[in-house]
Amino acid sequence: PAQGTRADYERSSGLREKWQGLAVDLPERPSWIGTTHRFWYRKSVPGGFQFVLVDADKASKAPAFDPIRVAAELAGSLKKWIDPKKLPFTSIAFVDAEKAIQFEAEGFRWKFELESGVLSKLGPVEPRRPGGGGLGQGGPPAEAASASAKPSPDGQWEAFIRDYNVFVRAIDKAKKMEFPLSYDGGEGNYYTYRSLVWSPDSKKIAAVRIKPGFHRFLTYIESSPVDQRQPKYSEFEYAKPGDVLDLDQPVLLLLEDRRSIAVDNARFPNPYDLTPAVWRKDSRAFTFEYNQRGHQVYRIIEVNGTTGAVRAVLSEEPKTFFCYSSKKFRFDLADGKDVVWMSERDGWNHLYLIDGATGLVKNQITKGEWVVREVDKVDETAGQVYFQASGMDPGIDPYFVQYFRINLDGSGLTRLTEGEANHTAVYSSDMAYMVDTRSRVDSPPVMNVRRTLSREVVLTAETTDISALVKAGWKAPEVFTAKARDGRTDIWGVIYRPLAFNPKKKYPVIENIYAGPHGSFAPKTFSAYSAMQALAEIGFIVVQMDGLGTSNRSKEFHDYAWKNLGDAGFPDRILWHKAAAAKYPSYDITRVGIYGTSAGGQSALGGLLFHPEFYKAGFAACGCHDNRMDKIWWNEQWMGWPLGPEYAAASNVDNAYRLQGKLLLIVGEMDQNVDPASTYQVVNALIKANKTFDLLVIPGAGHTAGGDYGARKRNDFFVHALLGVEPPDWNKSEPPEPAKK
Repeated sequence: PAQGTRADYERSSGLREKWQGLAVDLPERPSWIGTTHRFWYRKSVPGGFQFVLVDADKASKAPAFDPIRVAAELAGSLKKWIDPKKLPFTSIAFVDAEKAIQFEAEGFRWKFELESGVLSKLGPVEPRRPGGGGLGQGGPPAEAASASAKPSPDGQWEAFIRDYNVFVRAIDKAKKMEFPLSYDGGEGNYYTYRSLVWSPDSKKIAAVRIKPGFHRFLTYIESSPVDQRQPKYSEFEYAKPGDVLDLDQPVLLLLEDRRSIAVDNARFPNPYDLTPAVWRKDSRAFTFEYNQRGHQVYRIIEVNGTTGAVRAVLSEEPKTFFCYSSKKFRFDLADGKDVVWMSERDGWNHLYLIDGATGLVKNQITKGEWVVREVDKVDETAGQVYFQASGMDPGIDPYFVQYFRINLDGSGLTRLTEGEANHTAVYSSDMAYMVDTRSRVDSPPVMNVRRTLSREVVLTAETTDISALVKAGWKAPEVFTAKARDGRTDIWGVIYRPLAFNPKKKYPVIENIYAGPHGSFAPKTFSAYSAMQALAEIGFIVVQMDGLGTSNRSKEFHDYAWKNLGDAGFPDRILWHKAAAAKYPSYDITRVGIYGTSAGGQSALGGLLFHPEFYKAGFAACGCHDNRMDKIWWNEQWMGWPLGPEYAAASNVDNAYRLQGKLLLIVGEMDQNVDPASTYQVVNALIKANKTFDLLVIPGAGHTAGGDYGARKRNDFFVHALLGVEPPDWNKSEPPEPAKK
């Protein structure tokens, strides 16, 4: 086939519909039912989906409910046809001792009684507030907040806020007892209701007094609201790097003495964040975690419940960043006698047993040149930890997740999953069973139910059949590795080629980039459809890889991002491209494009600005183009505080004058994740530098790459910029219809 023709577009746009449903018995994530040994999941079947119920004790499975009866009852209520294999919900909850299920459909909550078949409408679905990217610190509590009160554990007292101070009153109104515990609160230094935490003995309260910082608000103009002609105006609280934050001051309140003790903040002088107080079970003290501004000091703080004296239970003080957002775990043993703690102090993400009295390491629980990815459970009674890890198997993809158990003293490491694949497991509440689903990009999922202790497979619940999918033309992407800039570290990625790939032809290359240090992003699990494959169908080779600076490898690997987001692993990515081109003559390294969204949008434009000799065209959607303009938590985590010259060095705004390649920018006018002004400031800088580029503003859109319209614009852009072909004139003809199966 030709490249960039209407036929290519039609084949690309029809790929999802063509392949949808052809992978049969493809399971979704299972959900255990309460404390039972039964779980449910949804899987694909010819023509739709089916909900399945599994009993692990009996090693049996059956339909979770009768979909025909549910569809018929729903159809009667909604007055429209409902396909039993395409029910308008994806999740259920068993209720009434598993005699009924609840689900959400068509904006309402429903209950279906399994035996009688009665369907009841329970009420409208509660609206879900869209998540934003900013840090809303919140203002001082109104005096009316005194209507809310927190009762003590013994049921005798309740604490509340009045005139910005903490008061306590007897719950028994006949006693008519009420008194203040603090006097130093005010509008500019106030106590908060949400911070009040009673001690278990009901004699003390841990509270927080807040000195407000600078509360930044972004102003939005929604140009084209759906419910009125005129624009709408709104504000959204959004803290940015360098902003003065609220200062939290912990306070100990003593009921019997009717007084407060301001906790000395010498061990936590400059907080980015203090976690809520947690009392020891015997009320002797409370603890909180201190994340210092700049994220290079992280401590567990303990406050004596009688004197207010402070000590640091432990302190992490890395030279770069403490990755609190994705590599922090704490579990207190024996009411604080010891602490299970996650740390990268030896260069790899591992677990340690810390003495709760001294802060010294009793022993390292896990150790080696591999990383703990997540802790599933600490079994204090058995003295064991269940965890996930990757990179333990030499020669195998270091991102593949496997499951393990180990004793707290570091002995008895036991592998609970095996095989060269990526695993996702879900345990029953008592850890007796685990549902283990494994797959790779080139190997479909297999779901096994195992006894956790013996690792015995009691039931292979699903083995996905992709024979029809393969017959319809599906091909797995190629996993490809090349050495990083250090000459020794493997960089892992994937290559998607057109299904009718001709190795004798030259294909432009497009890189899908997301280099956020909070994770790793090249796909590791099976997918019946990939948007990267659809883009390849138009006439490209499409790739994705994880360069230095991303997560889930060593601390050294991760640290390349420190104060260096503009790097985005580009030296490693370019070497990876060159290695692929050296192996495959069809890989046209003279025509390389790049696209990404959010942090990927920043990197997509950064590729053009900082490596114009390599990247020739870039599509950047809702990018955080200057890390001073984006949300505080994400950017200060990697770029540090106080703000230094690193921010300007990585800025696409400050470096816009460097643009040489072709560029298409996309921004949603209502983006609450990344300030839309970040894109507009790039536009302003490009205009001042007399650069040529394209801009698409999407009215009413949030944090987006533009949906179907944005994808078409992206495809047209790369067809024109890399193939040198004029895309179809969609104004003179209908957009491509999905191809027939």
